[in-house]
Amino acid sequence: MFAEKIFAVAHFADQAVLWILLILSVMSIGMILERFFALKKVAAESQRVRARIKMALQSNSLEDVEDLAKDPNSLEGRAAGYALKHMRDSGGRGLEQVFNTFALTERPELEKFLGFLATVGSNAPYIGLFGTVLGIMKAFNDLATTPEAGQQTVMAGISMALVATAAGLFVAIPAVAAYNYYSKQVKSIFQSLESVKELCLAYAKKKGM
Repeated sequence: MFAEKIFAVAHFADQAVLWILLILSVMSIGMILERFFALKKVAAESQRVRARIKMALQSNSLEDVEDLAKDPNSLEGRAAGYALKHMRDSGGRGLEQVFNTFALTERPELEKFLGFLATVGSNAPYIGLFGTVLGIMKAFNDLATTPEAGQQTVMAGISMALVATAAGLFVAIPAVAAYNYYSKQVKSIFQSLESVKELCLAYAKKKGM
């Protein structure tokens, strides 16, 4: 009785799985594009700031922190601005905590949608495999209940069932690739922010704060 209900579900659930994968694919592509345009500008500004920090270290000019703090377009510039304001108001005490708090507030925006892409990338193949299993069950059940169904009918049903596995991989691979790429970008941005923090701490010590 229970097995018959499962076979009854399998007759339409394999198609439902394909629709689920299609929806996940559209959503993940939209999120991939959104993250591309959102992180592209931030990453470019971060790369520019890293070049400025490298020049400041080569010239041993910690005063470049003041120029960096006047750059509101970059994440690092805004962090340096908050740091200088804190140093003017409260000195160097608590400066590191100010940077850590700033990083915590910015992290959710930079990592937006990455959790969803990771989830899709890790689970879409299993969803596709589930659809394939349902499709194979449907094919063999049709063979058992329809005596005139031959080998070609079963092979056609199995080949259609394998489409779900292919669809699952098609959805998962771009999601995983995008997640790894954007995670690397976010990590690089926070490394740049960390270097600005160290530069500001050195600047505070130099000023005797």
